[in-house]
Amino acid sequence: MSRVRILTSILALTFILSGCAIGIYKGRPSDLKKIEDLRAEVERLKLLKDQERRELEAAKAELEKRLRGEKGVAVDLEERGLVVTFVAEVLFDSGKAKIRDKAYNVLDKVTKVINEKVADRNIAIEGHTDNEPIKYSGWKSNWELSTARANAVLHYLEDKGVEPRRLRATGYGEYRPVTSNDTPEGRQKNRRVEIIILPKMTREETEFLKRHEMEEEYIK
Repeated sequence: MSRVRILTSILALTFILSGCAIGIYKGRPSDLKKIEDLRAEVERLKLLKDQERRELEAAKAELEKRLRGEKGVAVDLEERGLVVTFVAEVLFDSGKAKIRDKAYNVLDKVTKVINEKVADRNIAIEGHTDNEPIKYSGWKSNWELSTARANAVLHYLEDKGVEPRRLRATGYGEYRPVTSNDTPEGRQKNRRVEIIILPKMTREETEFLKRHEMEEEYIK
């Protein structure tokens, strides 16, 4: 049984026993031990979550400071991590996956913050396109173009000192738009590359802590 499933089972037991005082609980000692283990794990995850939030907020502030005045770049702190979004035209010419010389400066600013502020975190690079079919470039489809662009940014970060084992790149083509493709403005927003500084907490740990917090609120 996985660690998360074990913790979930313990959480369910704690919820069942929430109306009972531990001091008068007549169940098995092993159940009490599980409850104490759960409490310790929950506290560990709460501390980790708070620490992560502070670290990512500090990195966000530093990125915003260094990127001030740069056009076509946005920094947002989301549940999935700290996201730096580039409008594709900032980094690439139309239909191309070679990083423009003019983009080196802005990418260097981001890389320095990664190396200085969040050097122990994993980094995901995502490439996205609009829904316009490929016509005149050599790419088979938007899948290939978005993947090639994500890989180009990955290799740039690697060349600038980010550890390769911390990096991953994915192309999503046109299938994860942030807005409608019905207007030129919308299509421009959808053509983007995202550098995501990921949380240290696993998805399972995050979901486990959420369930615990929800059940705490229910008990109240």
